[in-house]
Amino acid sequence: MKILLSLMLALASCAACAGSGHAQWNAAIAAFEASDRADPPPQHAVLFIGSSSIEHWKSVAADFPEVKVINRGFGGSELSDSTYFADRIVAPYHPRAIVMYAGDNDLWDGHSPEQVRDDFAAFVRKARAVDPGVPIAFIAIKPSVARKALLSQIRQANRLVRAYAATQHNVAYLDVFTPMLGPDGQPQAKWFGDDGLHMNRSGYALWIGIIRPWVDAHGR
Repeated sequence: MKILLSLMLALASCAACAGSGHAQWNAAIAAFEASDRADPPPQHAVLFIGSSSIEHWKSVAADFPEVKVINRGFGGSELSDSTYFADRIVAPYHPRAIVMYAGDNDLWDGHSPEQVRDDFAAFVRKARAVDPGVPIAFIAIKPSVARKALLSQIRQANRLVRAYAATQHNVAYLDVFTPMLGPDGQPQAKWFGDDGLHMNRSGYALWIGIIRPWVDAHGR
């Protein structure tokens, strides 16, 4: 009994540790829930989710006026954060389709390209546990000026995610990476704000042109 009790306590401790890394986002997720209570979002909308490139996309509803849209980006987050909180910011909406941007911060924090792919696959499984077959698109990790040192890892992560997506039904890889590069194959400052990391309107306009056909096909 003592051994069994020790094992149970150890497992409980491990579970708590697993969630502790996501605790920094509790306030952001609670704010989403409060907003949902005050102004319930539409069911079966296109859910945009992920890190700061989604959070900063304040005009996303206006940019895709032909569909209902929900923005649940929280800046600084990693792929596993969206998976961890999916029960609170994915499942309640029963989205018609999901557009995800994340992985940028993962690589910056030292995760491998393989882990980025695996974490995206885990998100797909979690989302489809609630809504089987929901279409999901992964926006390629952008080649930002601020994270130019990560360019080789970004290329590899994107290749791995694209290869994974090709094996799945209704999982798409949307290549914003290639057109954001200059003729020399390097990041271009023209798509970004002063920090070289977050996009300006020109950057989002480029994204819209690439994302819209997929949203039109799956979001109506």
